[in-house]
Amino acid sequence: MPAHIDTGKLGEDFAVQHLLSKGYRIAARNYCAGRAEIDIIAWEHDRLLVFVEVKTRSSELFGGPEGAVTSKKQAATARAAGAYMESIGYDWAVRFDTIAVVLEKSKLRQLRHVEDSFFPGMC
Repeated sequence: MPAHIDTGKLGEDFAVQHLLSKGYRIAARNYCAGRAEIDIIAWEHDRLLVFVEVKTRSSELFGGPEGAVTSKKQAATARAAGAYMESIGYDWAVRFDTIAVVLEKSKLRQLRHVEDSFFPGMC
């Protein structure tokens, strides 16, 4: 497996651990709808559906990981979120979060969870 895929999976694992420690319930990982993928779908306290984009980097030399969540990625995530909501018959409040993970030699150096990071105020 290419190193960047290993790095991404490790970052997602750290993100899941973080969410679980905050009381979230993981509904799905790597949910695909067409060509779009959502890294993590979780329930915050079983009342709010949260779609999480995880960006992982081994260095912040070229900026923080969260800067890689482009408007194109946001739009694709929104389309996939709509497909997921339709598949479970959910028609209520949602939130889009970003979790930025910085690794150092495969160990967690920093994790930043930005709630409502794109499409703010949708819930």
